[in-house]
Amino acid sequence: MKITIIGAGNMGRGIGHRLVAGGHEVTLVDNSLEAAETLAKELNGVAQKGGQAEAAALSSVALGDVVILAVGYGANLELGKQLGQKLEGKVVIDIANPLNASFDGLATGGTTSSAEELAKVVPAGAKVVKAFNTTFAGTLVSGNVGGTPLDVFIAGDDEAAKKVVAGLVTDGGLVAVDAGPLLRSRELEGLALLGITLQIRLNLGFATAWKLVRP
Repeated sequence: MKITIIGAGNMGRGIGHRLVAGGHEVTLVDNSLEAAETLAKELNGVAQKGGQAEAAALSSVALGDVVILAVGYGANLELGKQLGQKLEGKVVIDIANPLNASFDGLATGGTTSSAEELAKVVPAGAKVVKAFNTTFAGTLVSGNVGGTPLDVFIAGDDEAAKKVVAGLVTDGGLVAVDAGPLLRSRELEGLALLGITLQIRLNLGFATAWKLVRP
């Protein structure tokens, strides 16, 4: 599958590793074309099953079937507006956590979510899915913590779009967990906030993961 990742930072790198490990074609877009090209070279060095990566400028990129906004809250909404009709019919993955300025709460106040706000600014035919917001970049590169594959919690209102995202997750060696409708993004973003604060409080080095343990 052809996938566009907008944002070649830590999370773009982590998600990119999983996608090329799963055999997918990834196009990387960033404000710095050099950063996107550097990451593309790294991903091509570890790609499996025919996966590959390339870099492109936002102004000229041909968006893939799936578009991952690997940027922070606020920037994701601006991108949604900027891309506009180019997102029509696309599966749009929102990974952002709307942390407040002091990193001790959510700027959305728990009454909405980053994903829900994104859904308001993209075309009606774009299918917004929340995913990857509870996983840390370093753990995504390896795909596991202590040998246990990461869980990726997914929320969205379009069942077909969620299945597409779940397929990308499992192709990359991870475990997809359907958390329900897009409304559940509020809880997923709260879970991410808790995970971030625990890293700092317990000095965990952003090397842990949330795991749904099944009987």
